[in-house]
Amino acid sequence: MRVCAAAPFSTVHATSCDARWRPHDLLRLRRLDLPDDEPAWVRDAFERAPYAVVRRALAADGFVAIGVRGAKRAQRYGTWVHADDIVGAVPPESLAQTQADAGRDALPSFVALLSLQRDSGGPLGGFAWGPIGSTGFELATHVPTVNETSDLDLLIRVPQPLALNVASALLEQLQTLAAHIGIRIDAQLETPAGGVALAEWAAGKARVLARDASGPRLIADPWAAVAHHGIA
Repeated sequence: MRVCAAAPFSTVHATSCDARWRPHDLLRLRRLDLPDDEPAWVRDAFERAPYAVVRRALAADGFVAIGVRGAKRAQRYGTWVHADDIVGAVPPESLAQTQADAGRDALPSFVALLSLQRDSGGPLGGFAWGPIGSTGFELATHVPTVNETSDLDLLIRVPQPLALNVASALLEQLQTLAAHIGIRIDAQLETPAGGVALAEWAAGKARVLARDASGPRLIADPWAAVAHHGIA
């Protein structure tokens, strides 16, 4: 079950996101204040690994929207943490060359990641990228999270427009690797408009779903704001 706590501030003040931390960054926390009605697994999960992921949601000044990850796929708990309780951050790209712990590297998700790591001239060679989801969480925390059926989730930063032919080639290469290993590789593009699925952009749709802190929306060009300001 995916649930979210009540915000520890008036929602009228939830108007911003602290630029020091970006969606999918893993935050190491000093503490986590929780209400009395949180799911039973949340405190145990935080004691096991005092980390949370930055999620796409607005916050009041001094707060950051986070998600706590449980042992099961459906165990996700959204809340907010005070910025003063953040000890450190692990962005996805800092894990791009991190190896799995001994005895864990034979799991399919880590096998796929290792293949990408070794192929410096491969599909991700020209991008800032990194693992997210269960793979990124385990690499950052060293808490066993990945299993035999875990997907490999990737974040690819694309601040500038990504040509459709480049996106299609990237998707095809990742799908070929996924089929060879027998898992699913799910890549998300981090664009100026928010997160966009690589598969959706590569399909050449008239509009794609972009997720940002204000919520999901269908847009034609995730880089329109960049181009409008003459940066592209």
